[in-house]
Amino acid sequence: MSTASRAWRGGKADWKLHALSAFSLAVAFVCLASALLVVVNLDEVRHRWARAGRASVYLRDGATDAMVSDLRHALEQTPGVTTVRYVSPADARREVVNDDSDASLAALPPEAFPASLEVDMASTVSDVDLQGMTANMKKLPVVESVETYQRYTDKLQGLLQAGVVGGLVLALVVLAAVVSVVASTVRLALQRRRIEVDVLRLVGATEQYVRRPFVVEGCVIGAAGAAAAVAILGIIYAIVQARVAEIATLILGVSPTFLPWYAVAGLVVLGAVLGAVSSHFSLKSMATV
Repeated sequence: MSTASRAWRGGKADWKLHALSAFSLAVAFVCLASALLVVVNLDEVRHRWARAGRASVYLRDGATDAMVSDLRHALEQTPGVTTVRYVSPADARREVVNDDSDASLAALPPEAFPASLEVDMASTVSDVDLQGMTANMKKLPVVESVETYQRYTDKLQGLLQAGVVGGLVLALVVLAAVVSVVASTVRLALQRRRIEVDVLRLVGATEQYVRRPFVVEGCVIGAAGAAAAVAILGIIYAIVQARVAEIATLILGVSPTFLPWYAVAGLVVLGAVLGAVSSHFSLKSMATV
């Protein structure tokens, strides 16, 4: 009888035990997959903001219309600049105070809000070119300050690195969970099939022949746990995404995305490999097999 057939027969006999083990692993893999999902979306936001190519040029108080017009014309003639939009103090106030919910903001006069030029740049403009352009604009007497939003990208990079570290920690937790659950499951399955194993040994079956079905079962349990985790996370994501996608796109400029196919495949393969390895070393450490 082939290894796959023996593993199928053994798994069918102990399906309740294997299903419970797969569910336990799914809980652990959901945590890891959730961390990966957060990292993937943070990276999308970071890339989007890094490619935003936008700068806000805040003007000094007392800047005349002629000075603003000259600066705007100069920016429009600069290579890489696509559009330049003037935002007056009144326009800035309307963008910030869109209702009367905040009485303190609503009480501020338009003069309290700085005028600015909103500059959009082509995606071909490099960070070096943007930094050079920013440095030159800051030297102009009409310019108070220039905001390129690079600091927000840097903060997102820090969050992304923290997410990667958290994902690695969760990976270690998942590794411990898989080893513990699969090893315990295989040992219980072995005890239930003690008579079958003893008969195989009596008729001269090799140790590898006896162990292989249990290793296959451990591999399937690990893969099933990871696949179930992805399915559970997918359902949760679909529910949440339907509610927050529009808001997230409006605020962050990107729509939430699910794990890419290679991440999903990697999780399932990771579960299968961990399950097989855990089974192998669990059986190897037992003197009876």
